[in-house]
Amino acid sequence: MITKFDSSYVGSVDLENPGYGGTPINDRHYPNQELASVLHKAVAYAKQMDTRGYDTFWMAEHHFQPEGTECIPNLLMMALHLAGVTKNLRIGCGFNVVPMWHPLRLAEDYAMADVLTGGRVIFGVARGYHTREVESFGAPLTDQAANRELFEEGVDIVFKAFNEERFSHKGTNYTIPPAVPYRGYTLKDITLVPRPLRLPVECWQPIQSGSERAFDFMAKHGISGVIGGGSAEGGAVDKHMTAFQAAYARRGIKLELGERLSLGFQFFIAENREAAMRAAGKYYEENMKMFGELRLVRALSDEQIAAMRDPRLAATTKLPRIEDAVKAGGFLAGTPADIIEQLKAVEKRYPGLDRVSCGMALGTPLAVALEQLDRFANEVMPAFRTVRAAAAE
Repeated sequence: MITKFDSSYVGSVDLENPGYGGTPINDRHYPNQELASVLHKAVAYAKQMDTRGYDTFWMAEHHFQPEGTECIPNLLMMALHLAGVTKNLRIGCGFNVVPMWHPLRLAEDYAMADVLTGGRVIFGVARGYHTREVESFGAPLTDQAANRELFEEGVDIVFKAFNEERFSHKGTNYTIPPAVPYRGYTLKDITLVPRPLRLPVECWQPIQSGSERAFDFMAKHGISGVIGGGSAEGGAVDKHMTAFQAAYARRGIKLELGERLSLGFQFFIAENREAAMRAAGKYYEENMKMFGELRLVRALSDEQIAAMRDPRLAATTKLPRIEDAVKAGGFLAGTPADIIEQLKAVEKRYPGLDRVSCGMALGTPLAVALEQLDRFANEVMPAFRTVRAAAAE
């Protein structure tokens, strides 16, 4: 039963001239003042969601993007600020890119956020997908095997730091602590100070390829998973749901289908489905221009990706349209009743699913996004709260 509604914001400016026929992403370059404005946009999102009864506001960690697409470099700093200007909203790290962090620094920073916000900051981990970001921090990404190894070792260390009062680690990339003299003895172990007060730490991770190795690693640490956001619709969702469930079962943990998972959707509410698709279509296309290039939409061909860089080629190339996403189920468009119907079908299909994240496509203007968040809270969410209240009686 869906009981929790989240939304997300990756930190984009209000993009002008959007869509396949609009400004190519590589031609966008915004002044620092406009890039910095996304931090204030995040505040506006969080305040709107806090007063409308949303559960968690998810943000993404990204770096070095003068194109104005993803401009929040430190989620824990942002989350700490947002917790101070809201009352009930949880702030989700979606996600901390572990290979770009020293794991001890990441563990310390999250622990401080947990303590200072009373547990309102939710931890999240990911491997990264921008070579410009990950490689610039001295970590591998073009070498995917090395990236996965560094990610897994980093997460192992983070959870040791969270869960063990004294710990040590010796691996491929890290030896913690180093065997150095300190106050008359040789270091053999260390303690994270402070550790999080809420244990076990709730942790989330995005699901992309959905390999057995990835799911087994998530189950090992009790990590929950986020599927979707427009890039994993239809059969891919079914496949990930069952594989995630199976990985937990291999560790002796029985989950209902959809339990410990969140489904991500983009949405737009209007007087009918066609009007919603017209209003959101160009921003959906901007989303594809951004994420398709980075191979997060696996069905795209090299020809399609090249066309997304050039409006002249886009005009003559068959490219994904918002109509395709609506049909596949990754984009919720139409009246509130239409969206309720679609989410009720998802709820029925995955009985263990209790959380969905519904947000706007990349570059949607702030005023539009706030109006949509308001409508979703007032016209969609009550249909699920009524059922929840009745079930509790």
